[in-house]
Amino acid sequence: MSGHSKWSQIKRAKGVTDAKRGQLFTKLGREISVAAREGGPDPDANARLRLAVQRAREANMPLDTIERAIKKVAGTDAAALEEIVYEGYGPNGAAILIEAMTDNRNRTVAEIRNVFTRGGGSLGNAGCVAYLFDTRGIISVAPNGDDPDDVALKAIDAGADDFRVDDDGIEIYTDPTQLESVRSALEQEKVAVSNAETAMVPKTTLELEPKDTVSVLKLMERLEELDDVQRVYSNLELSEEALKQFA
Repeated sequence: MSGHSKWSQIKRAKGVTDAKRGQLFTKLGREISVAAREGGPDPDANARLRLAVQRAREANMPLDTIERAIKKVAGTDAAALEEIVYEGYGPNGAAILIEAMTDNRNRTVAEIRNVFTRGGGSLGNAGCVAYLFDTRGIISVAPNGDDPDDVALKAIDAGADDFRVDDDGIEIYTDPTQLESVRSALEQEKVAVSNAETAMVPKTTLELEPKDTVSVLKLMERLEELDDVQRVYSNLELSEEALKQFA
């Protein structure tokens, strides 16, 4: 289950160009606008919006840009956007789940299908891989000298379900409804939380040879480069060797 944070770390390391940062801000702005449309423009009363704003701030999105995105809730931009989940298979049968926001379904599905085809995968029907994933809250804690067992115990006491420790730090898993309360409790205990979000986590993982894993990761990267795609998930087990080759 630690693959999610490893994939996120690689994306952050590779996504430093101005062009990619601009695209990221656009995607974050869409997420903020839709969250505000669905639950209201007050982050204190809208947990989804609060998380979206936190993600934007962690990505160094300017405050005035965040505020404009919230105000778009009353405009046509946010009203035209709809959330769609696409499912498919990467090379060697890896399950891939895609969360998108779009104002044009036909354009989005055509772009996604093209990337799948060029990457040796295939776009599937609704439900073909979704059953392999659960929605979880994920809190990442960077290694900073804290005792991992102590941090994990604090998280469990605050309502977390599970955790995993590796060289990259601690990955804490919660019910989505408990994400904010666990994060807040950890921060009150002076634990350095590097990221907190809801994500689709595979129930079991698929282990491939490093070269085959890299092929799937390249496909996932191309999917995430599409303007309408917000997030991409897979059931891949990400070995250190595969990540080194990909990076």
